[in-house]
Amino acid sequence: MKFLPIFLDLQAGPILLIGSGELVRAKLRLLLAADARVRWHATDGDYAIAGLDAAAASRIARVEGDPREADLRGVIAVLAAGAGEIGVDVAARARAAGLPVNVMDDLQHSSFIFPAIVDRGDVVVAIGTGGASPVVARRVRERIEALLPARIGDLASFIGRWRRSIHARIPEFPLRRRFWERVVDGPIGASVLAGRVDDAEASLKAISNPSAYAGAQTQGQVEGRVTLVGAGPGDPDLLTVKALRALQDADIVFYDELVSLEILDRARRDAARVPVGRRVGKPGIGQDAVNRLLIDAAKSGQRAVRLKGGDPFIFGRGGEEVEALRDAGVAYSVIPGITAALGAAAESEVPLTFRHEALRVTFLTAHRARDAETVDWSALTDTKMTVVVYMGITAASAIREGLLAAGRSPETPVGVFARATRPDAKSVVGTLDHLPTLVRQIDGGPAILVIGDVVSHSAPWRNSTLNQWISELQVAAE
Repeated sequence: MKFLPIFLDLQAGPILLIGSGELVRAKLRLLLAADARVRWHATDGDYAIAGLDAAAASRIARVEGDPREADLRGVIAVLAAGAGEIGVDVAARARAAGLPVNVMDDLQHSSFIFPAIVDRGDVVVAIGTGGASPVVARRVRERIEALLPARIGDLASFIGRWRRSIHARIPEFPLRRRFWERVVDGPIGASVLAGRVDDAEASLKAISNPSAYAGAQTQGQVEGRVTLVGAGPGDPDLLTVKALRALQDADIVFYDELVSLEILDRARRDAARVPVGRRVGKPGIGQDAVNRLLIDAAKSGQRAVRLKGGDPFIFGRGGEEVEALRDAGVAYSVIPGITAALGAAAESEVPLTFRHEALRVTFLTAHRARDAETVDWSALTDTKMTVVVYMGITAASAIREGLLAAGRSPETPVGVFARATRPDAKSVVGTLDHLPTLVRQIDGGPAILVIGDVVSHSAPWRNSTLNQWISELQVAAE
């Protein structure tokens, strides 16, 4: 972050506003909407502004004289918009006095910037791009505007009115948080969002035992649970909405080595993060130890997320963890993720199935040569079958030999897709006969291998064919 988003208490003192034209009037309306008191130096002497009610107009002090000599006593921030060099000069004075300063569209002379704002009363969302692109910030704001319920601010106000009372009745923080989550996500919250605040008030008053409502166990502790979450192939934008919600609710996150920091940053800020995965060639803590961590976290009343790359149930040992949780009597749920094969297929336009050409798909794993040796390759020679191999980099030669020996054509199209959907993704295509050579070109994993005629429909194959055709034309021209 280049700028830390903060919320300024505009009741603490007046804002000094300097400038003219529609730019300064836009800032003035924004400040007045936040109940600010404003000292306004109009650099062109024009203080006219339409559409203000009497209460808003009463909070504007129109100041005459040279803005460069403006009285800074008691001022909590200085804003300049449409003020030219006068704004820069006043900003220098203000910064020397230790005041926050914003000069519109001038990062050099500003100590803070204005975000794009979503205003829902007590719920305010600020979106910034570090001053780099206000247009991008506005586009993000538009998306958030579309997602947020119109009365979400009313819900925040409703909770604020009850917060002290509930705090006194539920002193334990985890239990109290669970109570408010149930209020927000349940019928009471729905009533507020529908505009039936009186109904919501009556329902909340009717709760005689808030702790029981929050789901307390007989011992008085919050019931823990485990959620197995598929993190997808790497791009944080491919997380499901449900996965994001689980990460935001988690007290602790147990994550695999391949889960990116960008995805981990979607978890709640104060959630504990515990790495438990391993990569090829590096020791891990073992599956039994992972299972025990999950069980202990849930039994201590925590909401744990087991965050796995791809999908928990596709070579992610999710089934083993579910069995361990079930045997221990721990509540659990599973949120699927986009597995690496589907991420790579979408990114490189590989249709894993194709009418009349590829009618079946087989997923298998072979991260060591001896794994490949245990595969029945004779079952994978059907030309209408797409074979997807996870963790197949080190076993590429054994995979090639196994398929060729079983009768698969050496000219079968093959794609090696590394780090799919990530910024450093790389794809290489060719034929089965050259698979080991292709693998050496991707600069490390994780990677999947896709074997079958469908690879010839992919974007990398088309680009490779086009480049070859252009090269042949150049040779012919010479």
